[in-house]
Amino acid sequence: MTEKKLAAVTGGSRGIGFQICRDLAKEGFEVILTARNTKKGLDAAEKLKDEGLDLKFCQLDILDSDSIENFYQTMVNDFGKLDVLINNAAILLEPINSGLSADLQEIKDTIKTNVYGAVVLCQKIIPLMIKNNYGRIVNLSSGLGQLKDMGSGYFAYRLSKTALNAATKIFAAETSGYDIQINCVDPGWVKTDMGGSGASLTPEEGADTSVWLSSRPKGEPSGKFYKNRKIIDW
Repeated sequence: MTEKKLAAVTGGSRGIGFQICRDLAKEGFEVILTARNTKKGLDAAEKLKDEGLDLKFCQLDILDSDSIENFYQTMVNDFGKLDVLINNAAILLEPINSGLSADLQEIKDTIKTNVYGAVVLCQKIIPLMIKNNYGRIVNLSSGLGQLKDMGSGYFAYRLSKTALNAATKIFAAETSGYDIQINCVDPGWVKTDMGGSGASLTPEEGADTSVWLSSRPKGEPSGKFYKNRKIIDW
């Protein structure tokens, strides 16, 4: 079992996930960069290794139950633990459209990736965290899923992130009493393939709160929604 804290990041081959992997490694974590595409994942891991960082790659398709099981078995057999899980992998399929015209298949596909993928992975990993009485889970959400300021457009994406927020609170309640913290983060509008070049934040800024939550001490809040290291309304 590694003496370092072990962290895994889904969708780690690019964007915010890639930056989270980099920053966690710089903070002293042993990092498992995961991606659905093996070549892209290996290339990303090698790039960070070339920077002198402690990285490993593990193929993980969060929509494939066999892939999730293989990932879980790797964590158990090779490490005996997973201290930190960052559920970053997500998709944004639909254009800026109305709920009245949203395509049902796009809604299903978006929820399948953005909600079901993270939920099934949590169902596998949380019992391991309970066994070790330690865990930090960060679910990458969005301001578009915030009910307080819910608006129009991005119908499927908004639904998926609001559902992910609900799952975060439920899992947090179900791990009360353990040294496990499960929170979600609005990273803001970040310059990535998804966010576009017109976004206002750098990947470093978008990754900051997720990395910070990954190493919070015992007794810090669980089941909260964060932005810029501060708790925000749901």
